Amino acid sequence: MRCDRAGDGHAAARGDGRREFLRCAAGVAGVAAAGGLGGEAVAAGRPAAGRDGRRDLPDRVPFHGHHQAGVVTPQQLCAGFIGFDVLAEDRDGLVELFQKLTHRSRVLTGGVKPRDERVSSERPTPDSLTITLGVGASLFDDRYGLSGHKPRHLKAMPAFPDDRLEPSRCHGDLSLQICAEHPDAIVHVLRDLARETDGLLRPRWRANAFLNPSRPSGARRNLLGFKDGIVNPDTDSGREMDRLMWVTPPCGEPEWALGGCYQVLRLIRFHVEKWDKVPLRRQERIFGRHKASGAPLDGRHETDAPDYRHDPHGRIIPLDSHIRLANPRTHKTDDSRFLRRSYNYDEGFDHKGGMDLGLVFCGYQQDPERQFATVQRRLEHEPLSRFITPVGGGYFFVLPGVRDEDDWFGSHLLQKA
Repeated sequence: MRCDRAGDGHAAARGDGRREFLRCAAGVAGVAAAGGLGGEAVAAGRPAAGRDGRRDLPDRVPFHGHHQAGVVTPQQLCAGFIGFDVLAEDRDGLVELFQKLTHRSRVLTGGVKPRDERVSSERPTPDSLTITLGVGASLFDDRYGLSGHKPRHLKAMPAFPDDRLEPSRCHGDLSLQICAEHPDAIVHVLRDLARETDGLLRPRWRANAFLNPSRPSGARRNLLGFKDGIVNPDTDSGREMDRLMWVTPPCGEPEWALGGCYQVLRLIRFHVEKWDKVPLRRQERIFGRHKASGAPLDGRHETDAPDYRHDPHGRIIPLDSHIRLANPRTHKTDDSRFLRRSYNYDEGFDHKGGMDLGLVFCGYQQDPERQFATVQRRLEHEPLSRFITPVGGGYFFVLPGVRDEDDWFGSHLLQKA
């Protein structure tokens, strides 16, 4: 299944773009300031650090670099994920859009409020803000002459067997991930970009997201009550990142893509009313972890590695448990690991009175087919699938970083294509 792009007539829709953008920004105001699915981050590496499960986060995250910020950056408390359709009429308009996005991102990450909106005595408040830009497969159609320059593995996210994808919540020409310590910073960014890119962008879907407080310590919990994101690849290891994350020359990608990576976004709804009727012991066997401590069922601490070799028949940790399917911890499955940077969402109630909450799954990797899709196929029809439903998201390619003051998002792609 491929969720269709928004209809044709980009030029005719330009007048509606800013109004829709501002409605998108207003929705983000409901984000709670307070992290992603059952503790197994499809990885085996360094555990989260600190009492609250987060590594040290600088007040100001550098904007310039070989890679974009917001990927290996320790998670901020609040996030906004938005998929956009591009309304630029031609290549020049697309260049203008990317340059504007770069300029405003550079200004905003330096202090959230631009100088013309602050009194002279007010200090900058960077709020650990990061703005991360990705491109979708649809940007590489025939509108801008980019069809021959698409990243090798970039395509519309397919529907997997347990998905119920809603077309209005899927895909996009661009993805924007905005993360900060407070929700008003995310709203401010969206308002600023709506003003500066008027007529060039139209929001397609968005998700407001947050991290739960760490209770009592260690990894944070998702809205099913289990600790999540306990382990991930070692982001401090250049060798590990070049093997699992960043696009490097051996990957065979276009030259302009070097230093980028693939982003998989999944909007996953939790059926909490049904889940809350499941006895605790059954919940723990579905996940493969103790709910209170986060430890695997054969361990005592959340950072303990499950010992599958001494439990070959799944008597302690079931063979179909989430953590065992997601990461079997074998040499053969090691290359399917990827970095997870997921958040919770809560959208209130649906029209039937059900609670609309769940997970904004965010995964970064070098090859979504080798990594995310391979893991997803292992998880098909797992016991947990009866309590969760993926409803949206998309595959995107995170552009290489902006190198310096003279560079801009997508410069190598748009100048050489």
